[in-house]
Amino acid sequence: MSNVIKDIEFWRLVAGYLFILLLIVFVKWRGLKREKQIIVSTARMTIQLILVGYILTYIIEQPNPFPILLIIILMLWFAVYNTYKQVAIPLSRKLKQIIAISMAAGSIVTLLYFNFVVIHFQPWYEPQYLIPIAGMIIGNSMTGITLGVKNLIEGIQREKQLIEGALMLGATPEAATKSVVNSAFDSAILPSINSLVGMGIVFLPGMMTGQILAGISPLIAIEYQIAVLLGITGSVALTVMIFTYFGYRTFFNERDQFDV
Repeated sequence: MSNVIKDIEFWRLVAGYLFILLLIVFVKWRGLKREKQIIVSTARMTIQLILVGYILTYIIEQPNPFPILLIIILMLWFAVYNTYKQVAIPLSRKLKQIIAISMAAGSIVTLLYFNFVVIHFQPWYEPQYLIPIAGMIIGNSMTGITLGVKNLIEGIQREKQLIEGALMLGATPEAATKSVVNSAFDSAILPSINSLVGMGIVFLPGMMTGQILAGISPLIAIEYQIAVLLGITGSVALTVMIFTYFGYRTFFNERDQFDV
């Protein structure tokens, strides 16, 4: 097996944008008014990845724990900020704090566990491993908690009268919102569960594909991919568990009265 990965020539890479052009033509033809969003998203993706490529090249060649930790903190900050934006529903200050704490706790605990116990790379700040794995864990946790937040808020607003009725009958806030909280948690972890079901049969994940393209043995690539998928699923579950456990309480005051 060759260990030399084929470089993509510049003009061939540019040719890949043909499908973006086809997408723009189609949405314009259908009157969907998504052209600007597609162009901006594609441009941002290209610029961001080029910048990240240069930054990672420098960091991998000169590994240092401080800039690596700074990058992870920035990842977490952007994930939290992006969650606020994607929800597109007014959030209380308490709920924003719960989102930030859940994202940080769920992602960091999972990353540390898989760093020191499961994969155990050395040094612990090895950027070749730590940064890509942190990105996958944080990114998927962001997707999970975004779904959880949206479904929790929408569910509580939709079931407001039922929750108030349960409270008047003597139910605790936890009991009154149990079905809503369970539904929010279920919707948040479902994409992760579905990805586990289709993994290896329906599609090959990006990390495994990249390692195989780089000449790594498929069996070793599978080991890493299993570890990463378990980490992603665990991180999403832990993040959403923390959020749903504390998040619903922000809709009640100190006297357990519904405050929506």
